[in-house]
Amino acid sequence: MRKRTLKDKLVVLATGTALVASTLFTGLGSPIFAETVNEELIQQEESFSVVTLEIPNEAAAKKIRELEIDFDHGIHEHNGVWEVEAVVTPSEVKLLEKLGIKVTETLMTEQVWEKRVDERNRTVQRNAGLAAQEETMQILRANHYTNQSATFLYVEAKSSVGEVAGTVLTARWTENGVEKSATLAKRSDYGAYLYHYLELPITGIPSTVTIVSNKGATGTSNVTEWLGGERPEPGEHYVTGFVDHYMTPAEMNAKMDQLAAEFPELVEIVVMPNKSNGYRRHAQALMGTLTNASVSVTSKAWGHEGGNGVEVSFVNPNAANRTINVIKTDKKIVVQLATDSSGKITSTAKQVVDALNKDASDLVSATTYRGNSGTGVVGALTAKLTDGLKAPAEVSREPMTVRAFRIGKVRDGSKPGVLGYSQEHAREWVTPLVSMESAERLLRNYAHDEETRKLVDNLDIFIVPTVNPDGANYSVYDYNMQRRNMTNHCGPEGSSDYNARNSWGVDLNRNHSIGSLFDGFIGASTSCTSDTFAGPSENSEPEAKNLVWLADQFDNLKFSMNIHSHGGYFMWSPGAYDANRVMLPRPTAGEEAFYWKASEHILKVIQDHRGTVIQPTRTGPIPDVLYSAAGNSADYLWYAKGIYAWNFEVGAPLWNGRSWVSVGFQPVYTEGHEEAMEFANGFIGMLEVALEQAGDKTNPESKAVPGSGRYAKPVEVDIETSEPATVYYTLDGSRPTFDSAKIQLSGIREGAEKLKIDATTTIKYFSVDAARNVENNYDPKGKDNNYNSVTLTIGGDQTKEPGAADLIALVNRFDKEGGFTNTPAVRQLTTHLSALEVYEKQGATEKILKHLGTFKTLLDSQKKTGVISEKAYNSILAYADYLTVK
Repeated sequence: MRKRTLKDKLVVLATGTALVASTLFTGLGSPIFAETVNEELIQQEESFSVVTLEIPNEAAAKKIRELEIDFDHGIHEHNGVWEVEAVVTPSEVKLLEKLGIKVTETLMTEQVWEKRVDERNRTVQRNAGLAAQEETMQILRANHYTNQSATFLYVEAKSSVGEVAGTVLTARWTENGVEKSATLAKRSDYGAYLYHYLELPITGIPSTVTIVSNKGATGTSNVTEWLGGERPEPGEHYVTGFVDHYMTPAEMNAKMDQLAAEFPELVEIVVMPNKSNGYRRHAQALMGTLTNASVSVTSKAWGHEGGNGVEVSFVNPNAANRTINVIKTDKKIVVQLATDSSGKITSTAKQVVDALNKDASDLVSATTYRGNSGTGVVGALTAKLTDGLKAPAEVSREPMTVRAFRIGKVRDGSKPGVLGYSQEHAREWVTPLVSMESAERLLRNYAHDEETRKLVDNLDIFIVPTVNPDGANYSVYDYNMQRRNMTNHCGPEGSSDYNARNSWGVDLNRNHSIGSLFDGFIGASTSCTSDTFAGPSENSEPEAKNLVWLADQFDNLKFSMNIHSHGGYFMWSPGAYDANRVMLPRPTAGEEAFYWKASEHILKVIQDHRGTVIQPTRTGPIPDVLYSAAGNSADYLWYAKGIYAWNFEVGAPLWNGRSWVSVGFQPVYTEGHEEAMEFANGFIGMLEVALEQAGDKTNPESKAVPGSGRYAKPVEVDIETSEPATVYYTLDGSRPTFDSAKIQLSGIREGAEKLKIDATTTIKYFSVDAARNVENNYDPKGKDNNYNSVTLTIGGDQTKEPGAADLIALVNRFDKEGGFTNTPAVRQLTTHLSALEVYEKQGATEKILKHLGTFKTLLDSQKKTGVISEKAYNSILAYADYLTVK
């Protein structure tokens, strides 16, 4: 048996805890041992687990005193029951269960402990390996910005050994002639090192900042303004401020109808096909106070359709030897309880449940409390069933139609589409105000504001003020922190009783089909009472289906904004990763550059309203600034539909002179109004981005640096672009297409990757911008060759121009790599090229060109007969073409 050490005293968490603990566990130091029986088998050593034990009463405490159990530190009172953490073996768990002491949670097992040790050891080894490397430093950002009441310095830096805990980065700068310094904080997410950063108020703006690592690396960067530059004020008659209170779905619908009637030439209402479940509940009562003696009763009819007011009574017949009996009269149900020979009630909760389900099933259904066995005897009591909904009668209890504005002078799908949608999460009351304000600005400023006319005339604008009307109503009238819709997926044996009514619903921003919980991504829950419940399946909820329908129905959509609160975040895909932090594919370097460029414009116009700055640390791809959100809607729009999709989190923290202050989901309306105004600015800013892109007819340009030439050592090639654009490329000499490799980001919060060329290579490439303009009007699906091409000759005689000798070296390289099926094929090519060398020495240009032509013909012949691989053929041919042009 595993040797034990009893704790003689428990950790004192608080005075009350200490008193109760001493009462429960008096005598723990005197365990009772059984006498050993002759020839009793020696118990085998068992594995251990750290668990939480539930000790319901003093009797259980007396029994546990007799056992030699190793108690851990955790002592907690929960609903009058004491919980203690203990180290136990499987046999001890079985014994405890027999004594009525339950294991409520397993905190640690030997297997998990071993994994932790292994994980620790691997981390130590990794850190040792990193520490042995020569450190490199990148300064990702060095910005200053002025918010509502102060100026701040913000720096992001990345060390190649930054994930090692001992790496310390220090910023140094001069502020008003005084040398200043501060230590950067490390930012990690889900175990992955992202970067180091600092953000602090300053009284003078430094010109440069230097980052010094205790591991030896340093770097210096100029300090630039974040969201700098001037923006023209709106026109003299640009009107804002069309919302003056937090709105319910009914108010939004009425306003939508009013605006559609007033501006029929500019707006129509899109009716989505999937109605919500409705602001409705079945009427319920939870009858009883003890878990094993309680009955949950639920009306068959919805509360507003007759379930409310159903009365259920458990009655003591006050007579001996009675059997359980159910009597129904209209909406009254009387359960006459069974008694024994002394007249004492004997009906258990389970028996009452069975009786109701047998004899009153047309009116109600009944269950024990959350799957309890229901062996406790019930008491006499009466309850009236209610749906518990507090909204006035004029608030409809029927399934609701989700609606969208469609604003535009031309609404036939020929104009680029832009989508804004809000209140996926019901408690985010500011978000529909952003949508309503944005819509009314577009309509009311159209007649006199030229910039507004450009937007409305040239875009197809969709705005969904509330995705989640049922949850919105519930948040306003019943439970303000309701996040999800109202649908109960818990089932009769789960948390489906009246007391759980505030815990139901699906997180609509976790119910989509890309990067979902069901695909193995994290950031959502399978628990029907979790605030991030993903639902029973992907797209199970009508509200989520509506968004999918909208994106399917209107394939002209190019941009979207999912409006949430709060926190002042501005984010884009990817939005989800798995347990190993393997995330959905990041945007290409070009796409990421476009996200950043467009975002800076949008954030500037947010800042215009009252100076609110969305901080750099809260701007970027979702995993870089927040967390994984499996099954979110923006990922669906980006990955499934190709729509540039952002996520607003309105309600940026406010600076009070000392610290950032959170504004909350439902701030005082004066603050909520300001948030609506500034983020309506942001939505208009996104429309401006969309309009600019719609008018972009300029093809991007790209250039490989360094370009063609001979290099003594391997080189890193940076393909620069004239604007944010995705670069497609090949390294094997083949023609680039949309299926070719793309230039990606070199790392988290970093720029475009560079191509490391360590052997003679021809890079063929072209670029495509966000407006889908293709460089040189190149058609990747066609046969033309107006792509870009550079050839880098690595090694060889550095005093000579590239020539036949390099082509021979290339043939020999592919021979070694298995690019030929037989030696004669190689000999054919090298013999041909030997003659070419002679012509080069003679300077016989005409013969060189002719010989290169016959060399290509020979290559074609070898390709047809299959003696040369596709990669070898393309690469050698590309180099021959390069020499021909040269």
